[in-house]
Amino acid sequence: MKDIRDGPDEEYWDRLRAMMGPDGLMTYWYLGRAFNQHEDPDTMRLRRDMRNPTGGIMAAPLAIAAPETGGWRDRDVVPVPVAYSLHIIDDAVDVSEIRVTRSTVRQGRRMGFSRSEIVDAAHPDRVIAVTTGIGITLGDAPPSFRPIDLPPDVPDTDELPALHVVFGAIRDANGWRLPALGPKHASTSASLHLGPIHVVFEAAAMELAAERAGTDALQAEEWDVHFVAPGTVGPFAVEAEAGAGTNGRVMTRLTLIDEGRAGATVASGVAVFRASRQAL
Repeated sequence: MKDIRDGPDEEYWDRLRAMMGPDGLMTYWYLGRAFNQHEDPDTMRLRRDMRNPTGGIMAAPLAIAAPETGGWRDRDVVPVPVAYSLHIIDDAVDVSEIRVTRSTVRQGRRMGFSRSEIVDAAHPDRVIAVTTGIGITLGDAPPSFRPIDLPPDVPDTDELPALHVVFGAIRDANGWRLPALGPKHASTSASLHLGPIHVVFEAAAMELAAERAGTDALQAEEWDVHFVAPGTVGPFAVEAEAGAGTNGRVMTRLTLIDEGRAGATVASGVAVFRASRQAL
């Protein structure tokens, strides 16, 4: 694993293609996020492994579809997320594909503010979620952008494993964790990518919220993650706690630590769940 900036500029796009390919970062290709690399919007097909036990959409797939890195993209800079907020308005039980339209609120020299709207691709007036975020750039990408091939579809079947299984997250006696950093989880800056963080956080949050509520018929409603520091070694462990809110809501607080860096905090988050409408 190397920072994409390490190497000749003329090989930059080849390095990005390798990093984003089937032997590299799995976040985007596995979830099938199809991004138009010249203009918005992005799309993503919703599969069964992206849904909770009552068929509602999970938070992590939406957070990956609309990652919010300050309005920057890999074709322009080396982006890094700082803060992310997702508000799920519609559980999207009967939605087969989403469309993401991004907009940049403001960009400075290094920090940017952005937001997105996630809608039903077949009915764009149906809003599924909205997001806001802050990101920074570590430096410009070289000119002469070279597009990356779109990923192949992962078939939507009953045999699909849960997302946390595919991403290597496990539950042991001490809680949820991700393995040591490897190419499938590494971002272009050679640190833990946002995708695995969202996935393991949701696995931990859903388990804890279900225990607190006495049911897994829950829908994620609010999802906030702060990316505190690069995760560079691993394994990465989740610390989680839950509390009851009003109107039947359950709140969970999450912290991800890098055990290979003396327990340094990598990310912190808050998730709010409500009773699923499908269970009412």
